[in-house]
Amino acid sequence: MTHPIKTLIKGSILEVTLERPKANAIDLITSRLMGEIFKNFRDDPNLKVAIITGSGEKFFCAGWDLKAAADGDAVDGDYGVGGFGGIQELPDLNKPIIAAVNGIACGGGLELALSADIIIAANHATFALPEILSGTVADAASVKLPKRIPYHIAMELLFTGRWFSSEEAHKWGLVNEIVAGENLINRAWEIAELLASGPPLVYAAIKEIVREAEDHSFQETIKKITGRQLKTVDALYSSEDQLEGARAFTEKRKPIWTGQ
Repeated sequence: MTHPIKTLIKGSILEVTLERPKANAIDLITSRLMGEIFKNFRDDPNLKVAIITGSGEKFFCAGWDLKAAADGDAVDGDYGVGGFGGIQELPDLNKPIIAAVNGIACGGGLELALSADIIIAANHATFALPEILSGTVADAASVKLPKRIPYHIAMELLFTGRWFSSEEAHKWGLVNEIVAGENLINRAWEIAELLASGPPLVYAAIKEIVREAEDHSFQETIKKITGRQLKTVDALYSSEDQLEGARAFTEKRKPIWTGQ
């Protein structure tokens, strides 16, 4: 059996590719592997940005592997340290993740893309949340989608399970950018390299603040920030990088970020 995940590390960037023909669907074993891969990414100080994509041109990810489920994989089984797909429940994942959607992203595959920070899509990519047609719920998408796009559009997509194009996804702000399929990975790497040149402590602070703001009011979140109650913000405000940013600005030069 071939390994279901291919990884590539170049400099400070990690590329993770689902390789489970025909549909790049995720079973319990694959989900656990992805969790370990992204846990190692989170904890490796030399890695700054990750890209998640699928192999081939037809499928990014078809979500939960129903064939594996029919063979005994429980839908409520142990998905691993990061939850389904390795990233949507991984604690303290404070580094940028780019989803490069190379084809069909449906069900849990769309939920996997929603777990990324930036989504770029091939022009032929299509999306759907067809769980309702099987009498079940797209649970993570039901939480996330109404917060990402207009409420009524999100509810229509959840209620009907209909397919929609990359153009429509871009129209509603679900994806950042559409590119030709043959340029998708190169564009993902361009964005990753740009982010990798930036200040990692600031990225971490941004991601923690955004998570806190989901569960707290503006005033509560600001109070935590100014009171240095958030671990990443406290680390940033005490860092050499914070001083380096100010020095570089006054000296009219590019800052040199060390992550310290």
